[in-house]
Amino acid sequence: MSSAIAIIGAGGWGTALSICMAQAGRSVRLWAYEPYLVETIAATRENPVYLPGKRIPDSVVVTNALETALEAARLVVIAVPSHVFRSVVQRMLPALQPEMIFVSAAKGIENGSLLRMSEVVIDTIDSRFAPFVVALSGPTFAPEVAAGEPTALVVASPEAEVRESVQQEMSTPRFRLYTNPDIVGVEIAAATKNIIAIAAGVVDGLGLGSNATAALITRGLTEITRLAIACGGKRDTLFGLAGLGDLILTAYGGLSRNRQVGVALGQGRSIDEITSNMRMVAEGVKTARSTVELARRHGVEMPIVEKMYSVLYEGLKPHDAINDLMERRLREE
Repeated sequence: MSSAIAIIGAGGWGTALSICMAQAGRSVRLWAYEPYLVETIAATRENPVYLPGKRIPDSVVVTNALETALEAARLVVIAVPSHVFRSVVQRMLPALQPEMIFVSAAKGIENGSLLRMSEVVIDTIDSRFAPFVVALSGPTFAPEVAAGEPTALVVASPEAEVRESVQQEMSTPRFRLYTNPDIVGVEIAAATKNIIAIAAGVVDGLGLGSNATAALITRGLTEITRLAIACGGKRDTLFGLAGLGDLILTAYGGLSRNRQVGVALGQGRSIDEITSNMRMVAEGVKTARSTVELARRHGVEMPIVEKMYSVLYEGLKPHDAINDLMERRLREE
């Protein structure tokens, strides 16, 4: 018998997960930060801000109280943006229990600490008890998950019993989970592919063609792989769903917010103008800073990521960034 699932965060991804889990018969509680959003969802059974047009089943309990969301939950899915991830986990502390399994559904590397999201959970909770943590990642657009389209993801943890438990609890006939012991590789891939997707969008926005996009994505995967291995991840992970699969979706998919940011940059808009008009977060913008710092810490060469950081934070023109990449010293692949 499935136990209650608490989904912390009612953005597009958290809302889609609540729909998917509820339709599969799970007991779901969805926590939203904004009180007005709780009232709207309760009244209309729709999240018009983050996932318009998708009905949220009546069985999903929506609340602004973390204690209510977490009560009697065995799985705690944390689906908030990486830059507020730590503060939300800290707010959850009084209601947490040692038997809970924490599922990180966020994709990012924390600025400052350079910790992966699962590490942020451990760092925050460890003073109370040693938490069970897994990472949930893979090629997913929230509207497609909410619509019941076939989706395959990875649930990663070094502890076989924990990852297999989450696999059993969250898998449905249209939402297939594979397990992977390599949580490092899965989380590094999840975070850094967003930066490559911004770069792919820049190429499109500049009108540079399919050749350039394919080359950039391929070399981007090489950069992601270098960093993941340097951090302790496995090469094979980067050619699975959480690596290549998610990179393809985010770099090419029309629903990708990170790609949309890149397209707008390539078309000449400033990053401040772009982000000021976005309700939902493009994680690659904030993660570019922490990824550059992490790569430098490990002595890993990531020229595409470095150039995207310069475009986002140092005023480098997108066209100049592409030229710089093309004019680098010739070398073996």
